[in-house]
Amino acid sequence: MTHPYGGKARRPSWTTILRHTIPLSICLGMLWLLTMVLVAVFADLLRPYGITAMDLSNRLVAPGSTRHWLGTDELGRDVLARLIQSIRVSLVIAFSATILSAFFGTALGFAAAKFRGIVEHIVLVLADFQAALPFLIMSLAVLAFFGSSMLLIVCLMGFYGWERYARIARGLAISASAQGYASAVVQLGASPLRVYFRHILPNVASTLIVSMTLTFPEIILMESGLSFLGLGVQPPETSLGNMVGFGREYLTRAPWIMLAPATVIMLTTLSISLVGDWLRDKLDPTVR
Repeated sequence: MTHPYGGKARRPSWTTILRHTIPLSICLGMLWLLTMVLVAVFADLLRPYGITAMDLSNRLVAPGSTRHWLGTDELGRDVLARLIQSIRVSLVIAFSATILSAFFGTALGFAAAKFRGIVEHIVLVLADFQAALPFLIMSLAVLAFFGSSMLLIVCLMGFYGWERYARIARGLAISASAQGYASAVVQLGASPLRVYFRHILPNVASTLIVSMTLTFPEIILMESGLSFLGLGVQPPETSLGNMVGFGREYLTRAPWIMLAPATVIMLTTLSISLVGDWLRDKLDPTVR
């Protein structure tokens, strides 16, 4: 390939292409999220010790030790091992709850768009009630009354933010139903279920995916807050919020117990927010 004024034109390098397509902050965010996913998947292979393995002779060892890279806690448990397990537990809860919330809200939104009338009114009233309800206080009451379990926490977190998906799905479904392709499919004899989930859902999926990236970090923070207050994940299991909650008592003597999971929470939520904003700009035609 020659330059118009003579000589050979230089081909753009991969770093140049990457710089012009994806900002550096987004690349770093994606790299961090990929690392967290790999840590969660291969946690059993990465943990150097068991999460309940105690060594009272090595209590509150500072980070940098050859045996304990991130130090130990008040019972001599390895902070790195517990952090790896906490990443797995917190990501599983957040991912499962986000999927549950998106499915529940989207289904209600489609039902409101399909049946209209009293069904739409009930869905909108429930959405307004959910938006006005202090979710943290409700979660504390439910967990205090029924007790904490992984299944209950996931189900409870799954109801967080469903009203957003319901409103978005309802509005987009009503807009899509008014377009020609939906009416044509109905006239061909397709069932309502097929119309909404085979034809309308793929056309509104990009907006719903962006909403999921915004809900995901909020659920991580919500679960961390519940565990910090002692009503989330219970020992001997551990989560990021659980580690922060136990580490606050040793903040002056052994700050690494709390700072390690707090840093992971901050970087993970920040990365998801950055990637979510970038996806919104790329997928939303009104922004473009």
